[in-house]
Amino acid sequence: MNQSTKDNTAGNLKALTDTQTLRKRARQHVEEGAVTTGYAADREAVIKLLNEALATELVCVLRYKRHHFMAKGIHSESVKAEFLQHANEEMAHADSIAQRITELGGEPNFSPDGLSSRSHAEYMPGDSLVSMIKEDLIAERIAIESYRELVAYLGNNDPTTQRLIKEILAMEEEHADDMASLLEGMKI
Repeated sequence: MNQSTKDNTAGNLKALTDTQTLRKRARQHVEEGAVTTGYAADREAVIKLLNEALATELVCVLRYKRHHFMAKGIHSESVKAEFLQHANEEMAHADSIAQRITELGGEPNFSPDGLSSRSHAEYMPGDSLVSMIKEDLIAERIAIESYRELVAYLGNNDPTTQRLIKEILAMEEEHADDMASLLEGMKI
């Protein structure tokens, strides 16, 4: 290790908080659970944004479930299975988001009152297999853009929430790709 690297490492170590200070800080505001003084984001704003994401996921679950049960036609069985799989994955996203909201000291809003107005995605029933797939693709594209913006908003201020949203974003991109492939397979 050269002297420059040693100096850089020593400088980085000085930036770390000493053990006694960490212990003292941890004892302050214990009622706030996982939210420590080092939490840099606007917690209330993050909870509001996460509740919007929760609403988006719940609307997507409902739309995918409807599409699963309403899909008809020669291609419907494989598409129905895809709709059901996506509904289940969207519900897992909703559960993860709700858990994070509670970790931040908030309350997840599962109320059906105003659900569609809190959601970024729309509940579009679709009247044919093709229109259902298109509506699901549009909703996935909305979620992708929304989650990209949320990741950027969080920056380094809330790495835990950012990691969660990045994981969900990756799955939403996969869902969009699945829907695009289904449309292409139907030669629309």
